Amino acid sequence: MKNQTTSLKLNTSYVHDNRLGPHRLSEEDLHGLAPRVRDIIGEIEAERKAGKHRFRELPHERPQVEDIKRLVAELRPDTENLLVLGIGGSALGNIALQSALNPLTWNLLHSSVRNAPRLFVLDNIDPVWFEAVMRMIDDDWGRTIVNVISKSGETAETSAQFLIVRDRMIQALGEEEAVQRIIVTTDQAKGTMRGLIDAERRRLGVENAYRSLIVPDGVGGRFSVLSPVGLFSAAMCNIDIDALLDGAAAMDAAVSDPDPMANPAARLAMIHYLYMERGKSLHVMMPYSQQLRDLADWYRQLWAESLGKIRPADKKNVGPTPIKALGATDQHSQVQLYREGPNDKLFTFLEVEEFDVDSVIPRAFDDVEAMAYLGRSREGTLGGLLAAEKRATELAMLVSQRPSLTIKFPAVNARTVGEFIYLWESVVPIMGKLMGIDPYDQPAVELGKKLTFHFMGRVGFEKLPPEME
Repeated sequence: MKNQTTSLKLNTSYVHDNRLGPHRLSEEDLHGLAPRVRDIIGEIEAERKAGKHRFRELPHERPQVEDIKRLVAELRPDTENLLVLGIGGSALGNIALQSALNPLTWNLLHSSVRNAPRLFVLDNIDPVWFEAVMRMIDDDWGRTIVNVISKSGETAETSAQFLIVRDRMIQALGEEEAVQRIIVTTDQAKGTMRGLIDAERRRLGVENAYRSLIVPDGVGGRFSVLSPVGLFSAAMCNIDIDALLDGAAAMDAAVSDPDPMANPAARLAMIHYLYMERGKSLHVMMPYSQQLRDLADWYRQLWAESLGKIRPADKKNVGPTPIKALGATDQHSQVQLYREGPNDKLFTFLEVEEFDVDSVIPRAFDDVEAMAYLGRSREGTLGGLLAAEKRATELAMLVSQRPSLTIKFPAVNARTVGEFIYLWESVVPIMGKLMGIDPYDQPAVELGKKLTFHFMGRVGFEKLPPEME
């Protein structure tokens, strides 16, 4: 996948290796599917020109990026806490960017080291966790910015958090100051949240009340991380959002290649689809990097919500099941299953060539070989050990005839993370067309929402939904 514009490298040799026996995919298998995928790439490009696949335009149009920069320049110097209220696609991307591109100890660093706020992404409504975060902030609302992310305003979890946080801010600061510290990311023209904040602005007559960022039309939550949904918190926490979008734009050139064998998104789609046809519908993503751990969480939502559907043509339930693992941690908790359990999985390893920092393993205890070899090895750093563990795992998988592929990051930075996000987002519509499903809807989520409204006593939902009858 290496070319003049992208940095990530895709290695599929352990998909094609003869040692996989009957679990091997040959290049001929891919060539057999390639004409169909070539047509799909053409369809997507034509649909894109007609205004579909809107996420594909985010790195080029960069909606509200300058607005975000101006807002950040105003707010960041006097902000100690940034509280993001959202769930699913309104939260997972924010978390993934933060953990990949800032120290994992970010919130523990002194403010003089961070020069940016602590970040709390409240992506659940567990009351114990929620109140623990509130205790961190309750005496500091005057230095806190709240970003509420809800395109419709109909998400019960985010609405409940918003009501609680807004009330506490008003009690602490008074309404006029509180509403100037709430940034709402929502639809530009419609929806409950848009109507609510517009009405509140008129009522209050406060210039900066409920300032708004826009969720672009046609961009679903799980595809929105490269929009204001994810970019505001990233920029507030000193992440280079221009580099992030530059990486995504570079990947766009690669995934627009009409040749499926050269197009990395098409190649990934063909491999995953062909293995699904052979019964391998469990897709494990295993980063060998703590920084990339939450990108695997982001991938899980993208893969599950986009591809798990009832296929309209035959009413068959279809879709892969994404699984998250972490190297080397899960070598000690999951690999036993992966090597000797059912051979129904395809593995994607994420590897980092060069870490920003590394720790040398000292040479000591020369008379105790179980210790001495670590410091004596030419790979005698923690990064070298992690690379060796990844190499050992993929070869052990190969011995057990378990296919795997690797995406290698030369380094983890804003540009390569942007490439990674855009790559997997671009795999999804190709997979959708191969599978005969719409990758952009999520109809199965709606019943749970309606039942929640029913149990919480929302007017209009007094009766159980018809599906329950």
